[in-house]
Amino acid sequence: MTSFEVKEHVQDDAQAASAQVAQAWVIDTNIVLDLWLFEDPATIPLRAALQSGAISHLATASMRDELARVLTYPHLMKRMAKSKIQAQDILNRFDEHLLAAEPAAKAPFTCKDPDDQKFIDLAVAHAVPLLSKDAAILCMKKRLFQSGVVLNPSAIPAL
Repeated sequence: MTSFEVKEHVQDDAQAASAQVAQAWVIDTNIVLDLWLFEDPATIPLRAALQSGAISHLATASMRDELARVLTYPHLMKRMAKSKIQAQDILNRFDEHLLAAEPAAKAPFTCKDPDDQKFIDLAVAHAVPLLSKDAAILCMKKRLFQSGVVLNPSAIPAL
């Protein structure tokens, strides 16, 4: 094995280890906006965890489609223009940390907001943390916990 092949093998092993360390989380659209559009200071630890690979963003195509649709809202378009951010920039950041998933089967309980059900279903199906500030999800904290989902965990993993 040449030194180049050894280096390539070591890099492959490091990438594989990094992928194993990444913890999948479901992140709702409002939190994605806080991360990549509003750059809310409260999301700094989450942003760092995503960028370091400690967390991956488990999402379906419909979740990405929802984000793309929301980014066309006039008030968000104004904010993007003011911040000199394009919708595609936000979608690229979404994709950069994406762990693609198929839509999940319906969870054993129903959210009052049908648009939020897909986030709950995915988090329950994979028993992963769910980040949301949506009132319709927040009121389901106990049911989510009973299904193996921690809602808005206080600890963000770091590498």
